[in-house]
Amino acid sequence: MTDSASKPPRTDETPGRSSVSVLTSPSAIAMVTVAALVGAAYLIPGAQRFRVLTALPESASLFPVPAPAQPAATVGAAEIKIETKDDDTLRQPEVVDLPPAAREIVPPPNAEQKPPRSIEDPSEKALAPFFRKLMAVERKDAKAIARAMYFGDSIVATDYVTGTLRRRLMKRFGDAGHGFMPMANPWPGYFHNDVSRYAGPGWHVSRVVGPYSKDNLYGLGGTSFRTEGPGLFSTFGTAKSGSYGLTVSRFVVSYLEQPEGGKMEIAVDGELKETISTAADTVRSVWKTYEVPPGAHELKVTPLERNVRAFGVWMENDGPGTVLDAVGIQGGHLRQLDANDDAHWAEHLKKRDPSLVMFAYGINEVADGEAFPIPKFIETGRPVLAQIRAALPDAACLVIGPLDRATKSSDGYGASAFVPKLAAAQRQIAAETGCAYWDTFAAMGGSGSMGIWVQRGLGQADLAHPSGVGAEVIGNWIYLALMEAYEAFKAKASDNAPTPSASASSNAK
Repeated sequence: MTDSASKPPRTDETPGRSSVSVLTSPSAIAMVTVAALVGAAYLIPGAQRFRVLTALPESASLFPVPAPAQPAATVGAAEIKIETKDDDTLRQPEVVDLPPAAREIVPPPNAEQKPPRSIEDPSEKALAPFFRKLMAVERKDAKAIARAMYFGDSIVATDYVTGTLRRRLMKRFGDAGHGFMPMANPWPGYFHNDVSRYAGPGWHVSRVVGPYSKDNLYGLGGTSFRTEGPGLFSTFGTAKSGSYGLTVSRFVVSYLEQPEGGKMEIAVDGELKETISTAADTVRSVWKTYEVPPGAHELKVTPLERNVRAFGVWMENDGPGTVLDAVGIQGGHLRQLDANDDAHWAEHLKKRDPSLVMFAYGINEVADGEAFPIPKFIETGRPVLAQIRAALPDAACLVIGPLDRATKSSDGYGASAFVPKLAAAQRQIAAETGCAYWDTFAAMGGSGSMGIWVQRGLGQADLAHPSGVGAEVIGNWIYLALMEAYEAFKAKASDNAPTPSASASSNAK
């Protein structure tokens, strides 16, 4: 691993979106329109009666189909030209009904349900730090918070899977806040459930998948935002409806001090808290905390000048409870997390202090296929996990395996031969770096399962991503697998606890 002085910006991006000409073609517009109409029926509460299809049409997908290889991204920043705002078409309902066809292969969730696959942990201690935090939360220890951080690709960028997992953890252990969010949407379609967010167009963003920051400083979320002048603002607030995210007691703003840094204002609930100068002789990361009485609140960040550089905001409650940070990177690969300067990223990870770090990559690695073979994946992926393990030696670690990917021909659906190879490689580097592993591929049904998922309404028509319903299923499975391992951990801890008589005898000595 190298520092920012010797680490060049990454040039191995696999684009996650088609070119402008493709996006504006009549066929692309038709695809988006059909996707919105069909997908909305499965995503919007109260729209169950419109769910007449057992699968999305072949022309529809809520995710972009990977584009042909394009020239490597440049160093610089892309101007964000759309608003960041709440989008009900992307919001995951709190209750998701399985389509009738899906119930034949996925049983409806219930309290007694077991996960289709258990978590693999050869060390038998990879998840112990998180489970100890959960036990403190369950004991109602004052301000006990079990923080989980979930890194992933486009699935996580829409808060698919993570939104479900966050809700399930909050429902059982308590709501300690939503966690980290970037200053604005780094990509169209980016989303967070159970919060209220807004940012106007005009922020300029550099990303670990390009365009690249010259100094390799991307903060916690792999995205760095700067201003070219005044007139912008971003807001972060509690949810305006639903059962989750209705309270916050602390906002933390993450930004950069630097030479010639601009000024910005921070307001809470319309009241100006302070005007901050981000100018400094040297570059350094800064976190400003704003405590509020527990309840519904909104924080507003207003840059007043050019050259304000910020990373994001996180929202928490005092606990006890759980927090899950969804760090999604559109078009992302595991290896691209290494685009961040090592010392800078380690500092941000330590500041966030998660007790569990999860990694869910594979969509884009499978799209690369043999163009980026398995030995290269292991060579570039292992150091990323090792780096985070070094930065967070007291945190648990879990690798979430890749989904199956289907192919389509006149004969029907086929299966990608690359997915089982990638699953085996992820299992290998997880074990080598002391992480646990959960096999999504096997849980789905193995090779050929994605074709079945698409036909049953659980997969998207791009043959790679889950539908909203499929994401709900996977999120529930991961929760069930974690809880299965947690209950086993608690039982073992109870068995190893000294008896009162043994404890007294020990004290007497």
